[in-house]
Amino acid sequence: MSAIPAPTDRLAFRQMTADDLDDMAALLGDPVVMRHYPRPKTRDEALAWIEWNQRLYRQAGFGLWLVTLRSTGAFVGDCGLTPQEVDGTVEVEVGYHVRTDFQGQGYASEAAAACRDHARDVLGSPRLIAIIDPANRPSQRVAEKIGLSHERDSVYRATQPVRIYAAVL
Repeated sequence: MSAIPAPTDRLAFRQMTADDLDDMAALLGDPVVMRHYPRPKTRDEALAWIEWNQRLYRQAGFGLWLVTLRSTGAFVGDCGLTPQEVDGTVEVEVGYHVRTDFQGQGYASEAAAACRDHARDVLGSPRLIAIIDPANRPSQRVAEKIGLSHERDSVYRATQPVRIYAAVL
C-alpha cells in the first residue's frame, strides 16, 4: 500500500475507493469545478478516474487522494500527485479539485502543500509541476502559494494550451 500525505491542521487524505463514486461523480461532474476542462465528467468517467488512481497507487505508489475535513469527515475534493508527460518528459504533477461550496477557504493550497511535502520528503521527487489552463487564475494562485512558478507555456496532449508551473524540490 502506498503512503499518503500527512494530515494538515484541517484536512486528511486517504486512497479513493469505489465507495467514493457518489462524491467523486458530483465533484467531477460539477460544471464550475470542471470549467477549465473540456467538459464535466460523467458518472462512468468518474469511476474510471477512481480506477486510474487505484492503479497509480499500486504502480507508482501515489496518485490523487480523497480529501476530507478532519473535524467532520466531510468530503472536500481530491488532491495528489500523478505522473504526467509534458513536452516528451514524464514529471510528477500536483493536482487538486475542491467542491464548489468549499472553494475560497484555502483548502486547495493546504492540500497541495501537503502533497508537495509528500513528493519531496517521502517520494524524493526532485521536481514538481502543475499543468494549468491559462485562464484558471485560482489554480495558478494555488501553485504559486506552494512555491511553484510559471516556467513556460506548452500544449498538453497535443490540443490544450497550458501553463506549466514548476519548482525544484
